[in-house]
Amino acid sequence: MAGLELLGADEVRRTVVTFRDAMRAHAPGINRLNVYPVPDGDTGTNMSRTLDAVVAELEGAGPEMDATCKAISHGSLMGARGNSGVILSQILRGLVATINESTDGKVNAARMADALKRASAAAYEAVLKPIEGTILTVVREAADGAAAAAVRGATLSATLQAARTAGRDALARTPELLPVLKDAGVVDAGGAGFLLLLDSAIHVVDGEPMPEPDESAGPSVDQLEAVAKRHHDDGSVDVSELRYEVMFLLDLDDAQSGAFKTAWGSIGDSIVVVGGEGLYNCHIHTNDIGAAIEAPLLLGGRPKQIRVTDLFEEVAEEHAAREAELGAPIQSRTSTTSLPPVTCAVVAVASGDGIAELFGQLGVHGVISGGQTLNPSTAELLAAVEHMNARQVVILPNNKNIIPVAHQIDALTTKDVRVVPTCSMPEALACLVSYDPVASAESNARNMTMAAEAVATGEVTQAVRDTQTDAGQVTEGDWIGIVRGDGIVAIAGTLASASTQLLDHLIGDSGELLTIITGSDATPAQTDQISAWVSEHRPDVAIEVHAGGQPLYPYLFGVE
Repeated sequence: MAGLELLGADEVRRTVVTFRDAMRAHAPGINRLNVYPVPDGDTGTNMSRTLDAVVAELEGAGPEMDATCKAISHGSLMGARGNSGVILSQILRGLVATINESTDGKVNAARMADALKRASAAAYEAVLKPIEGTILTVVREAADGAAAAAVRGATLSATLQAARTAGRDALARTPELLPVLKDAGVVDAGGAGFLLLLDSAIHVVDGEPMPEPDESAGPSVDQLEAVAKRHHDDGSVDVSELRYEVMFLLDLDDAQSGAFKTAWGSIGDSIVVVGGEGLYNCHIHTNDIGAAIEAPLLLGGRPKQIRVTDLFEEVAEEHAAREAELGAPIQSRTSTTSLPPVTCAVVAVASGDGIAELFGQLGVHGVISGGQTLNPSTAELLAAVEHMNARQVVILPNNKNIIPVAHQIDALTTKDVRVVPTCSMPEALACLVSYDPVASAESNARNMTMAAEAVATGEVTQAVRDTQTDAGQVTEGDWIGIVRGDGIVAIAGTLASASTQLLDHLIGDSGELLTIITGSDATPAQTDQISAWVSEHRPDVAIEVHAGGQPLYPYLFGVE
């Protein structure tokens, strides 16, 4: 078939969807290539999840080129996952920024070459310390290949083919530029993922079949172990020795973005900051979670949707999975040494799978199922504390009935145990932002208690019997809103109405951030209704929604 000479909005959409589908199919193979910055097998997954967010944004956008490009840009910014996903986001944003400058809404060979150049420049700009031998090198050399072809008057198909050829050559040379890749016998995972974008564009332009996924085994267990423990000859800290991946969206004045990157540069590595116009997607590897989150606060910024991943634990899980695939003997991982060592660990009670997952992302090492109707025993709390690979432990009971039980643990163990008397899950989420795994239990308990006390919390549930309250008569089946310290403050016949009445009471003039934790009985329509009420009546309050999955309480609210 004759190749297209121009791409319109529909072809751009098809390219992105094809890229997403290809990334899903190739993710396992790309994960097996992943050894830099750490061999945790997540590059393909993170790039795939980033593209899922882009396609979801496209599905709700208009068919015009402007709407298409804006959807790709916004979807990639908001949905970027991991180091590779954030860099991919910047590449896509650079591409569509140039594509959208076309006056006729069409992309020819010259504009495609310019778009790839801008994508490369944007990717380098987002990374505080660019490393050659990574996706950055592959994108740059692919862009150079496209530019050279366009200057010669090549067709759109030939320009894309030239970009891919140059990109493939660059990918093949990444082990010569980055010794960790050579040691593991692989090429750069992110670069391999980027080439699928060019494959997708070529497929849309001239129908060339997409490449089949790589089914090779990837690095051996011994190679993974070696690169996981690599060190610089000068004794400085390698990026692989940085334990935590911290990511968040950030509201920040653009004038402060440079100072923010500089502050992060002093506490970590693998720093990627993408965005602009007051909103950024931020990624860092660090050993100091607290400092990573505090840095933008000192500049007047506001981080949200904070995600923390323990990279040591993730690498250990990847090694275990690789051992299983290759039939290697698997050592027992049930001892306390299966958990990464920290100065101070956190044990938290969670009332839903979603909350448990959130706790894990914020650094909690031990999660116990429990809540309003299922209080864990002293023995269960003690067992969790003893299982921690730390001599100091902080407990978050997250329910007033569990606090007395938690206070008994210190006397039953040789470990130093402190209790932060949290009465709700939103309090726990707020105080975990202050958690520092290298600080003492005493210091953590003090800082986390202050953070919890600064949160106003409320919850909505359904009345199980008739009763008289300060807010009025409650009839069995009514929805009621309860605020810590004030009791029942809202009574209504519908869940959404009780929730908005509660929030009207809960959100004061100083409120800046509302955290909504949805339970198993909440519906997306109800959540949207509640969020719309907040946007209308409290427009200065930012909203974060997390799926908690807790029973009996469809909504838990926290206001900071």
